[in-house]
Parts: sequence; structure tokens; C-alpha cells
Amino acid sequence: MATCIVASIMSIGRLATALCSAILGALHKLSALPHIEEEHVGVLPSMVEAELPHLPEDLLVQILSRLEIPDLLRASSVCSSWHSAYTTLHSLGQYKRHQTPCLFYTSESAGKNVGCIYSLAEQRTYKITLPDPPIRDRYLIGSSDGWLVTIDDKCEMHLLNPVTREQMALPPVITMEQVNPTYDESGAIVKYENRSQFWHDGVMFSSRSMGSIISPRWQQLFLTGRAFVFSETSTGKLLVVLIRNPFGQLSFARVGDDEWDYLPEYGRYEDCTYKDGLLYAVTTLGEIHAIDLSGPIAMVKVVMGKVMDIGDGDRNTYILHAPWGDVLQIWKTEEDDYIHPSEDDYDAILKNTASIEVYKSDLVEEKLVKINRLQDHVLFVGHNQTLCLRTEEFPSLKANHAYFTDDSQNWITEFKNNRRDIGVFNLEDNSRDELVSPQLWSNWPSPVWITPSLAKLNLILDM
Repeated sequence: MATCIVASIMSIGRLATALCSAILGALHKLSALPHIEEEHVGVLPSMVEAELPHLPEDLLVQILSRLEIPDLLRASSVCSSWHSAYTTLHSLGQYKRHQTPCLFYTSESAGKNVGCIYSLAEQRTYKITLPDPPIRDRYLIGSSDGWLVTIDDKCEMHLLNPVTREQMALPPVITMEQVNPTYDESGAIVKYENRSQFWHDGVMFSSRSMGSIISPRWQQLFLTGRAFVFSETSTGKLLVVLIRNPFGQLSFARVGDDEWDYLPEYGRYEDCTYKDGLLYAVTTLGEIHAIDLSGPIAMVKVVMGKVMDIGDGDRNTYILHAPWGDVLQIWKTEEDDYIHPSEDDYDAILKNTASIEVYKSDLVEEKLVKINRLQDHVLFVGHNQTLCLRTEEFPSLKANHAYFTDDSQNWITEFKNNRRDIGVFNLEDNSRDELVSPQLWSNWPSPVWITPSLAKLNLILDM
């Protein structure tokens, strides 16, 4: 009987939406109470049972599945019946609502272990206490599918879901090919030696010529660059991919592995995406490689040759599979803005996004075709998995805009005191706006976009 009711309501649509709106109104009324101004998720008081809608659990599950994660977590804290519906929804894997991306950052005033998540949908911040090591002592080197990839001052890497607070250590950096530790008399690691080599156009480049002995201050910069997390088709496990400095080479591991694998023959990669069991990586010259990592040996196929020369300019290149099927390249160009006369004063330099261009990758003709408008779509670029979303699903986002953050590796790693380049870029007229004025977030570690997720590592490891 209840199933028939659910089917009827879902077919009408308007009634389910009305019920959902009523629940949202009650939740937002609660969230305005003075004693939860700090906005820590999951601390709402119980409501009086008589004030709640009395609904069958299967119907309530259907309604809760329409909520974004902040409202879903509020609902789970309201009363026992709502919590039961939430548990059913989560444990059965029925919660698959696409989430609006948020900006993850930290705040010195909030504490070293507190992460802040700014919701674009609600235009408000949530604060979550995270496990050690303190999040403000880590670099944020990547964000994909709800996971942050972090590295601390001891070069230990972790996979962290800030919503569920779960984390897992990734393989040690000393298991990376060509990375050797230097120990002191007590046996503690004090430095790393990076012996990376890379051949390009018949010329061998070596990290030894770039200062291969790395002090603790610089070791994160030279051992890691950008990180990505993908759900691997063949195994169902999480695949973590690193674009390593100094030559943009790939290392990869699956969650639970003891060491990193290495792809030494290729380099100059800037961004990655994953589809149908293949990792697609784009280089600084616009080349696209399709990489099969499922077998004992990584298989690399060049699906598009280079489309630019090294001298074409200083830009960041991104790759993604658009919702309509095309492979897109995004080019983001930055410019330096000196606010003091001396160019040696790095604290006075501001990095500003000057332009963002979108291209369709024609893999048959091996050329790029410029796209002047994204119509009802929106981009997210930065030190995160590159995204292209439909604003029909995310009405709080601006169509034909790109939401961007800093992702110049040297800039976000070396300079802790500089204002971060974060905002919204209008692809129609090349104008830009701030997300919030004045900015709420701190400048260290450099903020990243994250798509909230309730995924848990223990469920993934059991697959």
C-alpha cells in the first residue's frame, strides 16, 4: 500500500516537492536557533513529535533522498523516525542525489583541526572537526568525488572525507620510484632525494639538475603535485592518481595498497579525468593520453597530439568529459598583479585569473574547436577534479560561468600569506565576481572545491 502511495506521489511530483519544501522549512527554521550559530553538522536539538509530518518510512526515505547533505544530516538529527529513514536511505545505498560543489577551507580562529565548508547552495559555512594530523598543517593536493587528498609536513598522505570524518593513510612516499629518504643518527627521515628523470624530444631532464636533495620545507612541492580520486570500473576500488613534480609524471595506487606504481615514460601531465575504465590525461601542450591501468602493465594510447607549443603562454590546462559526451579542454590564464613597486616582494603579488577558454577536443581530426557558450552548463576548475554541471540540476549556480580557485603549484605551496584567487568567471563577457565579499576563507592551506559525499572507506574496502 505504502509503495503505491510513493509511486503516486512521485508521479505527481508537486505533492512530493511540497512535502520536501515543508521539511526544508522546518529544518532551516531550526538551523537559525542561537545555540547552533557555529553550524557544526549534526548538532540539532530534537523537535516535538507532534509538530512533525507523520509519514510512512518508505515515503519519508523518498523525500529525504531529494535533500542535499546538510539538510539530510539535519533531518537525521530531528527525531527517531527521521533518523531511521536516514539510516535506511544511507545503508541501502539509495542516496544518490548529486551535490552542489562547496568550497573547503580552514580558519585560524576555528582551530587547527576544524575544516570549513562553504555551501554555494545555501551561501553559508559549516564547520567540522577533523581527525589528526591537524588540517591546517597539511597541504590540500587534490579533491575528487567528496575526498580530499592531503600531505603533511612529514610527507605522509591521507585520503579524507570531511563530511564523514573518515580518513585512511595512503602508501608512503618512499615507495615511489626514484624517491629515496635521508636519515639522521636517530633514524628519523630529515630529507628526501628525488632522482626523477624524463625524456622529451630526445633530451633527458633530471631532477638532480633542479636540486634533488629536498629539505622538509620544499619536499611536498617536489614529491607531489596534483592528486585525483576515481572509482575504478574493473575493481570497484578507489584509484588515487598523482601528477608528480618536477616533470608532471604519473604515480598511482588503489586504496589499501602498500606502495605506489609509476608511469616513467611519459610526463608533462596537468589534469586527469576517468571514464569507462580509462584514465584520460592532458599535457601542458594539449596532448591527450588514454591510459589503461587495469592490467599488470599500464597501457598508454595517444588519442590527440599536441595542439600548442611551449611558447604559447603560461596557462593551466584541464580536461573533462562533458555531460553531452564531448571531451573538453579548459585553458585558464593567470596574470601577476604587483601592488608594490618591488617585484621581489612576493607577499605583494596577486595572482589573477585573466581568461578562461573552453575547447571541444576533436579526437578524429586531432584539433581543438572553441566553444563560445556553455548554455545551461557551469564549470569548476582549480586544485580539484574538473567539473561541468547542468544548472538545471543545480539552480543555485550561474550558467555559462566558471567557478575557479588557485592551482598554480608553486604559488599555493610556497607562499602562505598571499590572497587567494577565488571567484566566478563569466564566460560571456570575461568579467569576474567574488563569491563572498569580504572573503570568509583563510589563505592556508589554499582552498579547494569539493563535492560533499557520504561515502565511507570501510564500505569501499569491503567491495
